[in-house]
Amino acid sequence: MTETTDTPAVATGTPAVTDTPVVTGTPVVIRRHNDSSHLTEPRTLIRVYTPPGTLDAVTAFYERLLGTERDMYFTYPARELTLAVVGSFLLVEAAEDVLEPFRATDGTLLVDSADAYLNRLTAEEGTEILVAPHRVPTGTGFTARHPDGTVIEYVEHRPTPSGN
Repeated sequence: MTETTDTPAVATGTPAVTDTPVVTGTPVVIRRHNDSSHLTEPRTLIRVYTPPGTLDAVTAFYERLLGTERDMYFTYPARELTLAVVGSFLLVEAAEDVLEPFRATDGTLLVDSADAYLNRLTAEEGTEILVAPHRVPTGTGFTARHPDGTVIEYVEHRPTPSGN
């Protein structure tokens, strides 16, 4: 994800995580846990890309498959993305031309501190920071290529100004 100065906001009358709000030009962020600083180990998210209008059906499939409800839903209007998380799956909905640059990223790690991981990675020989730390609707993120060629997005979640 690239840099944005958008300030996330939660829609008035915050819907439950299982409700899908109407997407507007203002980011919508709905999470059961809005701060990842408590994580004792990263949460690995496998990326699933889906075309416009399919996120609800794809979400329902993974909820049935895993026997759990989604615990995150957010929009990223600056990048024309809508995302949901069910278990270990990060579902990313957008038009194919929008998704194309994101497909180069192999996965996402939700971490306690982006800075701590950035420091670890930059100390490792052969690691390349592809996208510098930047604001995303849920907090801060950056993207790195590991020495083996794997490309991972590292993201820390923090509460939005509205508390979500």
